[in-house]
Amino acid sequence: MSVRVVARIRPLLKSERESDTIVEPVASPASKVASTVRIPNPKNAAEQFSFNFNRVYDQEATQQELFENEVSPTVKHLFAGYDITLFAYGVTGTGKTHTMRGGKSIADRGVIPRLLSNIYRKGRKLEKDTGGEKRIDVAMSYYEIYNDKVFDLFEPIEKRTPAGLPIRDAGGKTVVSGLSERPCSTLKEFETLYDQANNNRSTAGTKLNAHSSRSHAILCVKVTQITPTHTVTSTASAIDLAGSEDNRRTDNNRERLVESSSINKSLFTLAQCVEAISKKQSRIPYRESKMTRILSLGQNNGLTIMILNLSPVRSFHLDTLSTLQVANRTKKIEVREVENEPVFGGPVKQSQHLSGVNISRQPLRSIPTAVNVGLPMAPAAREKPDKPAKAFSVYAEKGRSSRVSQPYSTLKRSSDTLNAPPRPSKALKTTINPNPKPAPCNKSIEEMINRLVDEKLASKVLFAPDKTQSTISDSVRARLDALESRVGSTEDAQSEGLQFLLMAKQHQAHGEDASALRMYRMALPFFPDNAKLADKMIALQAKLGHDQPVERERSRGRCRITRQSVDAENLEEDFERGNGDDEYHDIPSDDETDELALKKPRSRPSKRKAAHKDSMSGLALDSGSLTPRTQRLLHVINSRDIAQIRSLKGVGAKKAEAIVNALCEMGDEDLTVGGLEKLGRGVGVGSKGFEKMREGCAV
Repeated sequence: MSVRVVARIRPLLKSERESDTIVEPVASPASKVASTVRIPNPKNAAEQFSFNFNRVYDQEATQQELFENEVSPTVKHLFAGYDITLFAYGVTGTGKTHTMRGGKSIADRGVIPRLLSNIYRKGRKLEKDTGGEKRIDVAMSYYEIYNDKVFDLFEPIEKRTPAGLPIRDAGGKTVVSGLSERPCSTLKEFETLYDQANNNRSTAGTKLNAHSSRSHAILCVKVTQITPTHTVTSTASAIDLAGSEDNRRTDNNRERLVESSSINKSLFTLAQCVEAISKKQSRIPYRESKMTRILSLGQNNGLTIMILNLSPVRSFHLDTLSTLQVANRTKKIEVREVENEPVFGGPVKQSQHLSGVNISRQPLRSIPTAVNVGLPMAPAAREKPDKPAKAFSVYAEKGRSSRVSQPYSTLKRSSDTLNAPPRPSKALKTTINPNPKPAPCNKSIEEMINRLVDEKLASKVLFAPDKTQSTISDSVRARLDALESRVGSTEDAQSEGLQFLLMAKQHQAHGEDASALRMYRMALPFFPDNAKLADKMIALQAKLGHDQPVERERSRGRCRITRQSVDAENLEEDFERGNGDDEYHDIPSDDETDELALKKPRSRPSKRKAAHKDSMSGLALDSGSLTPRTQRLLHVINSRDIAQIRSLKGVGAKKAEAIVNALCEMGDEDLTVGGLEKLGRGVGVGSKGFEKMREGCAV
């Protein structure tokens, strides 16, 4: 059975005009009862949307008419053991509370007072018809969901806890833990409790509604039918939902905004649940809101009726259209119509005792004083049972172990008690394999053995040690070692030559042509036949005004290299074949050198040279008048040890290496104070640098 959806259009207010009416009920041609709601498209007034429901009530419908047609027929289902759920849904200011609660006059009474009146009338009639054998008890619980927290409306506001009451799942139903339940035997008693609880409900005024409900109110009426044999309990739930609000039109303040946010969130979750149920999705977000968790639409048993409250005016156009869309999905939800099971309350069944006459007690057996000591073995225990012949099997799975049930030991009883009647025991369950495996034949056994042998031989071949290394002779191994050492030394030499080329580029970029020429000279032994390197050195010599040809030092003697001594054509052929990779490195061309020379800042060579001469002249002293610090400095520099030179103050790794290389170019003789000037020019260290080195020397 699906959810029954009925729509009710509220009358116009005093501030509303008849010309603003856009919602109208439409009756079907077959019957005069309206079952369709028409509303124009907000984007196109000429187009109209139609929504079909079980029943549509216009503005002239009364409370009595709505109750008699929709709610009154469910009372008989309530006494038949079914649960019923009634809830009002709509936008704020559409008359939900008026429909459920109503006014004080008899004509304005809402669904809830009229429902209770019918329940009491039906209960008295049943008690009278059964002659007092059936008793009807009515109890009620009333609570609200305010800001997604559950509060008992029978408790005063000052006694409420900030966290509210917890929700639990019990027997497939959602219950509120700690909720009070008040019995009410008469209609007058119910009205007193109901009015008292409504005074504790959260209400406030907004721009759209002077008495707006700020919470969802749930009234649960429990009807219990008690007879001498059984008891049946059924529940009628009446839910007055708070309406969704547009804060742009309600002018809510800070507190009202928090309440409106909670209301809109819960109603949005309800719409999500309805959509998920209509699309038959696997996950329905009931637990994202306490209201949807309690309502459990689609999971509750019994009858469910949705009263859709609509506003007829144009100012609620978009809200009314959204409400109609949610109701249109809700009517497709199927609800299980299940009757509550009765609880039988007949006479208490007497439990059977062991002292009955039909039960034969077994005789007691004598227990010896010494347990398991000197007891003779039973004859059955001495004889070993014949084991069945074991089938031959080459391969047995170790994971599967057959569990053999061992007989219980009889050593705790004497041998004279064996003739006593045995105790009743449960029959042993024999496990029978429905698909027994046949015994392996000779052919399958041979195939299995061959496969295992092949696997063993393959594993030996796979993991056998490699004997190719032992076949290499010592001469071949020596040649391989020499080749590795030569390749490693060549790579180290090339990397060192590249460092000199990089330092030369840096000096040339800063305008230090003399230092750049010196770095090129130091890189020349590593690239002896490079034409570009020779061209660069000749260009720098011409720029500095030196007439000496470019020289390089080899291990077998000194020789001169000029530009004409380089076979450029052979070098280009080597580069095209790819053989010149080890000898060619990125060296700036003449055009790049000219650009760098144009970009460098103009310097004043005369002042620099003069200052350098004056500063270095202070160190040109006689060897007899040297101070201990100067002697220590000369001793460290003449040692030509990079580690000792790096220990000097202001000397790093690169500068120490440059000093050693400059000393090697100057010759094998020890350096004197007069040679510091020449060393300083080659390395780029002035008098201040040597003075720092001298001050840092320990005496």
